[in-house]
Order: sequence, then C-alpha cells, then structure tokens
Amino acid sequence: MNRRQRNKIVPNIWIIAAKRSDTAHHYFALYAIDWRRGARLSWEGWTRYEEFLQFHVPVKRKVEGRAHSSKPAAQIAKKALFLYLNETQYEELEQLFYQSFSKKRWKVFMKEHTRKEEA
Repeated sequence: MNRRQRNKIVPNIWIIAAKRSDTAHHYFALYAIDWRRGARLSWEGWTRYEEFLQFHVPVKRKVEGRAHSSKPAAQIAKKALFLYLNETQYEELEQLFYQSFSKKRWKVFMKEHTRKEEA
C-alpha cells in the first residue's frame, strides 16, 4: 500500500445505533469504521429516522485532509449494521469508539450485540 492509499479513509463497516429511551423516540447515531487504518468517524443527534435518512454524510477522503465527499444516509442505511441499544449498551459503544482502536474488542462487541438481535 503506498502513502496515498494509507492516508485514504475507506469505511469498511457502517453502524446505525438506535438508543432506546423511556420516551417513544429513539436517538440515532451513525458510525463508520475503517478496519485497515483504524479510522473511526461518527455523526449523531437525530430523534427521527426520517430526519436521519435525509442527512448527507460528509466522508473525509484522507485522514489528515480537508477534502470531503458526501453520501446520502439513505444509501448507507441499506448496507449498515443496525443496532438497537439500551442506555448501558450505548455507553459501552461510545467508550469503545473513543478508546484506542482494538479490532478484537470491536468484534466481540459486534458479535455480542448482533446475537441478541437474532435471538
């Protein structure tokens, strides 16, 4: 991999996290992870899924660059992993996201929470 390719951010996995609350509304957040480079990006703050789908996600083309391209969240939602999380699970995801990058911890978290969805 050359220097230009190393600096490029290419999200391998997209995660849509919906935090359940006591009210009828969910809190939505979008996470992008580039496994190869250990890069992570996040956007959050929607209470309605329809508003989330209207958002155009600005993705940095390079790790330290200023150039962005954008993709509609509706297009990303088709291939994203969707997680319904409670308060403690969401806090665990936030901690994992902002700690130093560990592929093993991410895979354990994903396996744990995707199994609960299917069961």
